[in-house]
Amino acid sequence: METGNRGTGSEKLSLVEAFSGLPDPRVAGRSKHDLVEILVITVCALVCGIDDFVGVEDWSKERLDWLRRFLKLENGIPSHDTIGRLFGLLDKKALEAGFRRWVGGVLPALAEGTVVAIDGKASRRSRQAGKQALHMVSAFAAEAGLVLGQEACAEKSNELTAIPVLLEALMLKGVIVTIDAMGTHANIAQSIRDKEADYVLSVKDNQPTLAESITTFFEIGQSEGWKATRHTYVESVEKDHGRLEVRRCWAFDQLACLANPQQWPDLMMFGVIEAERTINGKTSCERRLYIGSIAADAATLANAVRSHWGIENRVHWCLDVALNDDQMRARVKNAGANLAIIRRLVLNLFRLDSSRKTGIHTRRIIAASSDSYRETILGLQGI
Repeated sequence: METGNRGTGSEKLSLVEAFSGLPDPRVAGRSKHDLVEILVITVCALVCGIDDFVGVEDWSKERLDWLRRFLKLENGIPSHDTIGRLFGLLDKKALEAGFRRWVGGVLPALAEGTVVAIDGKASRRSRQAGKQALHMVSAFAAEAGLVLGQEACAEKSNELTAIPVLLEALMLKGVIVTIDAMGTHANIAQSIRDKEADYVLSVKDNQPTLAESITTFFEIGQSEGWKATRHTYVESVEKDHGRLEVRRCWAFDQLACLANPQQWPDLMMFGVIEAERTINGKTSCERRLYIGSIAADAATLANAVRSHWGIENRVHWCLDVALNDDQMRARVKNAGANLAIIRRLVLNLFRLDSSRKTGIHTRRIIAASSDSYRETILGLQGI
């Protein structure tokens, strides 16, 4: 099998090392193909543009000689049925633990003040009759551009149950955790503080009294020209392809003006961000409200919110457009969740590649045709 530095702490783990130790759910003595090797060939195939188990089998058979430079594959390539059954049986929490071990080697620690965005995404084609589509909540380190981990929402549940589980599994000391309005609940804020991290939470109609108190305070201060209202302020302007956007951010520390501020652990500030967009001569304005345990500094708030938006276009959009996550139809037991974890690992592999500036879709095509580039992406070493 592939060899490399057996990592602990900050040492980078190989794929084999990350997957080693996963419990094999199959009947002992009746399996022809090694579990770790199946996972590695699946990662290799997905890097090269394959999106389903049938494709993994076909691609691996075509690349058998190349794969045997890194893996023993004593019984050749498993069938797509074998791969699919294994993914359905494999403990998704164990695979997720392997994913986090690998990320821990690549990114052993997050700098203080780093923004970690948490948000959920559904794989729409994974829906079955009478069941909801697979919904994964991911944690994204915005500065590094890497997915730190993910948690599947339980059947007949939502992100509120998955977020605390994901938070518990991550090392978050000193970072700023951002979550949209779905996660704006006192228990989630407490979970973040228990991890010695700060929070910035969006406030919308799910917290109507709180939202109303922020809006009222803001509109009074705005009508008075902010003369008697203590605050910090920052503004930015962007022009791009005929679009003009002005973002204005205010941060406040007058917590007594809020509805029930005591329910939010270590609350330090609330803020308002307005985005004014002008496109083809038409102007629109959107206002967003936030609370947080960070200091009432508008620049810090604006950066945290802007970084949070990165999970939409750098994770969710890339998963759908470049990795075809929305087209995933793996539906047997744990197969969908496990394949979703592998997709996010593949996304991280491309994020770590600085050798080419093209998009992920193009780099998957290059990886399919170039042995050297494929080996660079995967970090493989010969046996």
